Amino acid sequence: MATLPNQLPKLAADPTGRSLGLDLPPGALLDTTVEGPWDEPLLWRADAPAAPGDWLRLTSARRTAGLHPVLVGGRADGERHPDKWELDPDLASYPGDHDADEVLAELWEEFAAEAEDADWPGLAAAGPLDADPDARAAEVTDALVGDASWLAQPRLALVPARRSADIPAAIGWCGPVNHTNDVAPLCAVLRSWEDRFGIRVVALAFDELVVSVAAPPGTLAEAEAIAAEHYAFCPDIIEQSGHGSLRAYAEREVLGARSWTFWWD
Repeated sequence: MATLPNQLPKLAADPTGRSLGLDLPPGALLDTTVEGPWDEPLLWRADAPAAPGDWLRLTSARRTAGLHPVLVGGRADGERHPDKWELDPDLASYPGDHDADEVLAELWEEFAAEAEDADWPGLAAAGPLDADPDARAAEVTDALVGDASWLAQPRLALVPARRSADIPAAIGWCGPVNHTNDVAPLCAVLRSWEDRFGIRVVALAFDELVVSVAAPPGTLAEAEAIAAEHYAFCPDIIEQSGHGSLRAYAEREVLGARSWTFWWD
């Protein structure tokens, strides 16, 4: 997989990251995969639970070190530590080698076409930004570290990646393994959402992913078009969520939503 130079090994001798223009709190480098230690760190994770403002404070790491911030954690009764996530970078190809429309069309045909009795409708139109993407991501992450969040005591992590959308592939995340072995095609979709809707990958759990949305749809028709992409991307959120229809899901979870959450059973 084509990657940028990984700056994380420098943190072994420089834990605060000052040589990279950073000022990191205490944390640890993680290299655990399903096959054993990886040949270089996959991510840095803070020791202490994240607090409001932490995500925005570390966005400078993208510019100075090619490291993207993301919350990592899980539900109170789930696996909260990435060491337990069965990461497998060997399974991940390069997101740039995949086309989002082709990926979603193939997944739609496999998972959604029969249920919806419809051909793949194509990609939804890009929407206008109603916030700066990083500002919206900071807003969403601040909510996720609050006491009322489902994400139990999330930690802030830094991942070497070309862009936020590539974070799952960069660490070999296998959350959607029952849907696809290679997460990179889904990252290609996330790249397309970055371009069209200003998303950022803001949180990962064992099998859940949260993105912030800086260009949420303003009409039900726009939301339904995006919901079709969500169905192909993550069928479980339609088929196992109890919404009953794509239209109902679009109205309740997509229309005007500032974040989208996906989970794979």
